Amino acid sequence: MNIIIKLTVLLFVSTISLAQSGYKLVWFDEFDYSGLPDVSKWSYDVGDGCPNVCGWGNNELEYYTEERLENARVEDGHLIITAIKENMGSKAYSSARLVTREKGDWTYGRIEVKAMLPSGVGTWPAIWMLSTDWSYGGWPESGEIDIMEHVGYESNKIYGTVHTKAYHHSIGTQKGGEIIIEDCEEDFHV
Repeated sequence: MNIIIKLTVLLFVSTISLAQSGYKLVWFDEFDYSGLPDVSKWSYDVGDGCPNVCGWGNNELEYYTEERLENARVEDGHLIITAIKENMGSKAYSSARLVTREKGDWTYGRIEVKAMLPSGVGTWPAIWMLSTDWSYGGWPESGEIDIMEHVGYESNKIYGTVHTKAYHHSIGTQKGGEIIIEDCEEDFHV
């Protein structure tokens, strides 16, 4: 199963409408190279998530690798993240979890991601934003914005959610929405 992504981040610099100019490009990756993701822009979360030890992970079934072409590579203008059924660490799958932490951090902006998503029960690709410095505490106190989550058993449904101390799924108060994109597993969408 693959998730294929094109990513551009635009920084908000005025209060005029999105349809007008007023944004300045501050970070992007057009994936116009081949091989491993650009280390000046991307880092990896590595391991099995260990939510009680290292503070991330949602009991995923995969072990996240670092700088492994089988799990994360750039080819033909695309970032391709692949989950593979294989024993790695304590998990039955391998995959990659790429982050821009310390390489692309913003307070305000417009984020655009162009992606084609994997299909199948058990997949759960997500693109999200977290605080780098956790200045208000751990999750959810310092917040999280899920730009996109696609739960494999709901093939055409895309979720966007905001989590804070007062609003998160653990207490049933999360704030979010959903859209239907009929061909999100066959074509690219922003």
